[in-house]
Amino acid sequence: MKKILVLILFAFFSAGSVSAQNTAKSGNIIVISIDGLRWKEIFHGAEKQLITGKKFNSQDSAQRINKYWAEDQQDRRAKLMPFVWGTIEKNGQLYGNRDLGSLVNVKNTYWFSYPGRSENLTGYADPKVNSNDYPDNPNKNVLEFINQQKGYTKKVVAFASWDAVARIINRNRNGMLVNNPFEDLKGNDLTEAEKLANEIQHYEPKIWGNGERLDATTYALAKSYIMAKHPKVVYLDLADTDDQAHEGRYDFYLDAIHSIDAMIGKLWTYVQNDPFYKNNTTIMIMPDHGRGDGNQWTSHGASIPHANDTWLMVLGPKVKRLGEVKDNGQIYQDQYAKTIAGLLGFNFTSVNPIGDPVPSVVE
Repeated sequence: MKKILVLILFAFFSAGSVSAQNTAKSGNIIVISIDGLRWKEIFHGAEKQLITGKKFNSQDSAQRINKYWAEDQQDRRAKLMPFVWGTIEKNGQLYGNRDLGSLVNVKNTYWFSYPGRSENLTGYADPKVNSNDYPDNPNKNVLEFINQQKGYTKKVVAFASWDAVARIINRNRNGMLVNNPFEDLKGNDLTEAEKLANEIQHYEPKIWGNGERLDATTYALAKSYIMAKHPKVVYLDLADTDDQAHEGRYDFYLDAIHSIDAMIGKLWTYVQNDPFYKNNTTIMIMPDHGRGDGNQWTSHGASIPHANDTWLMVLGPKVKRLGEVKDNGQIYQDQYAKTIAGLLGFNFTSVNPIGDPVPSVVE
């Protein structure tokens, strides 16, 4: 009888322990990559030299200044990214304001897109991954790791504005849903929203060729799928910022930032009102690399000073409210893979030497 009582008590306390462990983590996560978004626009807002000059702008100057400029830096950055500064700053964490001693950098030595995204998702700055044309990524990534965990199989998906993402995630190896530019969502049970998103992407102008689509279309496909299928892990890869910057169009670059901020805000509003996601979903946002200063703002890569300076944002019900973090020491983007897994209560491991999770995010 005593043995039975002991076993019952052990089972009771064990169940309580498991429950407590689970409630300390988020059940779902949306990871958002924003290609080449500089830390300066996030924390300073529009740069005066760039927004006022004719060289990098073609839109109406009065409208541009009215939309994005304010003498006060905090007002200026809030005009550009109202969701970031109205919601994430108040309820989440922002890293990367170098004026406040918050240092975030890529660990890889290349400072461009494929290596940066690979580092984010694999936790490893592989020196062999040195080209945007690199073939299927041989390194294990955190998304496929989560897809192998109990309760997450076939509930991990990715939507991308750039076709290299399928190679970075290596869907040929893991068979995950990675929706690349101009690929339709498949299935006999598509909702009207999914069908419309499929249709619209084929009408948009292919400004940057067959390998890239506009972020608004990628967002529409992702959100319609989220609403219909309720995946537990979503990787959303956006690229308009980098494309507009390479074109030297600062006004369109600012528009892209402003629109992405609005997309993230709408997505957050949705998940906070959907019973499946409400109070059980974290959003983690990062770039793949930074950009240069002055006239070099259009470029990045190892030859461009400061193109390795980046940032990080996290928002979720289990994430400690720290706001704009100061003097946090050094964060590297090879820490993101274990951080993503840690937010779900998993320990991502690899044969490669990978970065530790960001402790202030997962504590």
